[in-house]
Amino acid sequence: MIASASDIRPFIPDDVAKIVLSPKSYADDAVIYGAFKWLRENMPLGVAQVPGFDPIWIVTKHADIKEVERNGKLYHNADHNPILNDQASDAFTRDINDGSLRIISSLTFMDPPEHAAYRSVTSNWFLPGKIGKLEEQIRALAKKSVEHLLSFDGECDFVRDFALHYPLRVIMTLFGVPAEDEPRMLKLTQEFFGVHDPEEQRPEMVADPVAGAKMWAAALEDFYRYFDDLSARRKDVPTDDLLSLIANSRVNGLPIPRDEANGYYVAIATAGHDTTSSSTAGGLHGMMLYPENWAKVKADPGLIPGLVDEAIRWTSPVKHFMRNATADTVLRGQTIQAMDRLMMCYPSGCRDEDVFADPDRFDITRSPNPHIAFGFGPHMCLGQHLAKLEMRVLFEELLPHLKSVELAGTPRMVETNFVGGYKTLPIRFTRC
Repeated sequence: MIASASDIRPFIPDDVAKIVLSPKSYADDAVIYGAFKWLRENMPLGVAQVPGFDPIWIVTKHADIKEVERNGKLYHNADHNPILNDQASDAFTRDINDGSLRIISSLTFMDPPEHAAYRSVTSNWFLPGKIGKLEEQIRALAKKSVEHLLSFDGECDFVRDFALHYPLRVIMTLFGVPAEDEPRMLKLTQEFFGVHDPEEQRPEMVADPVAGAKMWAAALEDFYRYFDDLSARRKDVPTDDLLSLIANSRVNGLPIPRDEANGYYVAIATAGHDTTSSSTAGGLHGMMLYPENWAKVKADPGLIPGLVDEAIRWTSPVKHFMRNATADTVLRGQTIQAMDRLMMCYPSGCRDEDVFADPDRFDITRSPNPHIAFGFGPHMCLGQHLAKLEMRVLFEELLPHLKSVELAGTPRMVETNFVGGYKTLPIRFTRC
């Protein structure tokens, strides 16, 4: 074993550990960010030992998350489950999946060298220069979305009536999913990411102890059934869209297998819009809570890129990914043993006081803003440049039409410890 400053594992107090692991905690910023702050100050790298879960290292500091993320050989994604589940849910997944936890063959469930091979299929498509050429097309969609928002009589739910639909329309247009199928994609996405939220669960699964794992399996089956048909059509008649690119690409000289292709499709059809809609809502909410930002960006639209980055940092829609050590190592003076599991807490890293001054404050002039809401290293989000372009264009089109905006009710968040954000954001606005 590698020597370290401490071979005695620091165990996180039960009440704090349960908060970090519980999906319900993430629906209350005061609860979850309070727990993260306590951990950063008292036990920045400790073990959560919660009944029903594997022992898990909780990684809360910006520097430690980056250290793990940058080393894809030492810290793997997929020797275990890269998404946190309790032991019963992992057992259910193995039972229905021939003993494997790899229930979806997406980039998230891949390690080197497989990960690099499959990431290269679309990496060029998502380069900033190529994404930039889509701005005119995206702006046209933004204008239509803003017109729809302005059609409300000064009051609406910014999430349900607006923020959910614009990034969905953008990614589905570029992806190649017909507009009439977008409601289906949205519903499946909400089920996929909201597996622990009672309002998102399918009725027959509410109160089921492994409802999350069953929801994932059911949503994936529906996604696969849909994309099997669409992918076959794109192979027969390719078009100029992202789905055709994936359907007709080859990896290691061979056509992409069905499971890996569907893994790609599902990742784009879900994370490709859900995280962007959450960050967009977070940007508006942040300006309502800290209105000096509204005054600044209204006076100087050149601050919109800063607004976008701060919205992403402050909201941090991706709550965690899991890693496991492949060998004994040392992190922050603690001995990490081979196959130990680590939970990368991105919202905590994005509010680390060592990196961000007054981190709980929403500040669109924050500079630099080295947030890690998109992850870091080889698994850093492929779609980050598209997401930032979508948000910049949207705010450029929206803000000139709004004189003022305020909360018209209490915002609600999705109960999820994986990916999610705002469920509702009631607003009252006046037009210019």
